[in-house]
Amino acid sequence: MKIKVTDKDYDEVMAMPREKHTRPARQSALARAVLRAASSFEMKSVSFECDASPLRALGKDEPCLILMNHSSFTDLQITSTLFHDRQYHIVCTNDGFIGKESLMKWIGCIPTRKFMTDTVLVRDLRYAVQDLKSSIIMFPEASYSFDGTETPLPESLGKLIKMLGIPVVMIMTRGSFLRDPLYNGLRKRNVRVSAEVRILLDREDIRAADASRIDDILKDAFSYDHFRDQHQRGITVSEPFRAEGLERVLYRCPECGGEGTNVTEGDRITCTSCGTVHTLCEDGTLSSPGGETRFTYVSDWYAWERECVRNEILSGAYLIDTPVDILILRDMKSMYRVGDGTLVHDCSGFHLTGCGGRLDYSQSPRSSYSLYADYFWYEIGDMISIGDSKAQYYCFPKGEKAVPVAKARLAAEEMYKLSAKEGSI
Repeated sequence: MKIKVTDKDYDEVMAMPREKHTRPARQSALARAVLRAASSFEMKSVSFECDASPLRALGKDEPCLILMNHSSFTDLQITSTLFHDRQYHIVCTNDGFIGKESLMKWIGCIPTRKFMTDTVLVRDLRYAVQDLKSSIIMFPEASYSFDGTETPLPESLGKLIKMLGIPVVMIMTRGSFLRDPLYNGLRKRNVRVSAEVRILLDREDIRAADASRIDDILKDAFSYDHFRDQHQRGITVSEPFRAEGLERVLYRCPECGGEGTNVTEGDRITCTSCGTVHTLCEDGTLSSPGGETRFTYVSDWYAWERECVRNEILSGAYLIDTPVDILILRDMKSMYRVGDGTLVHDCSGFHLTGCGGRLDYSQSPRSSYSLYADYFWYEIGDMISIGDSKAQYYCFPKGEKAVPVAKARLAAEEMYKLSAKEGSI
């Protein structure tokens, strides 16, 4: 899937009027029928299974908040299958509206800015629930999982649930990540997909619990490890290309500590510096020719990288300094390519400069609990997005040695946690 990109001068882009906000429109039964039909082939191909009987506890037209873990595009096809008989609105990132705003709103999508404070979204959700009597589908992790485990949830989610006061439905998918992991170049594997549906919180639960207690319940519900689950359930992923792209996630060699030295081919991950080889086995575990490996799962390796990043931050050594191509999101008509610049990420946060000195944007570690980072973003490249209500900057690292965007995301998350403790960084 591609996105419309227009070359335009930076000053011209920043002088453009912002998109005028419009309230969510009522979703039609026709839109739901179209979405369900469009998803039917994929659902059949993965032998999709789900016991949706817990939904019977809800009134036919009773609004609810549907929360779902986020693994791949298949997630959206699952929701359109499960909720074809219920009016719903889907919270989507605003760049998904580029070039197709009318269509996205017709099918019930509500735009938002990832990992940024968005009071407009809160008003839209309240309007959809209270005035349109619509359910809300939300992927609160906001980004696809890199390593098959959960990503941080927004601290405001408990407060939002208290404000809406409607039942919370939890959907946990199984197989969606294994079938189509982001790192693998969006190549699909032959894996069956299922989903577990349950009422996580009813109205009485929400009234009785405070926001912090609700947040704890959500964190427990959004705890998973798809590779570990694959191994324990005996699921086989036999595609020969299954490890390709994993160097984007597993960017650091556990033997020599080299960054950006790992390459992948087929089912193997090889460090070009020290020669260490790991194999991603058909059962989701890691092995090495010597018979022993430091990590059993991809998630173990990724957790070790997080620890390494945290130690770099605490010692003051953490730094990413890379040339980037810059795109700006200003309206829903197009992404605008404004030129190149330099993105620096250190313990003081992000600093983006470029466009002949006209662009100078800084973002502190406390600005966001996570980072919008992505692989193969709309077939352009690996991407880091920062910004505020004035503009969103999409930065594509370039140069001889690729910067691991996964490291930037890990660092942003760890800096946010450390910055909450005064004097930690």
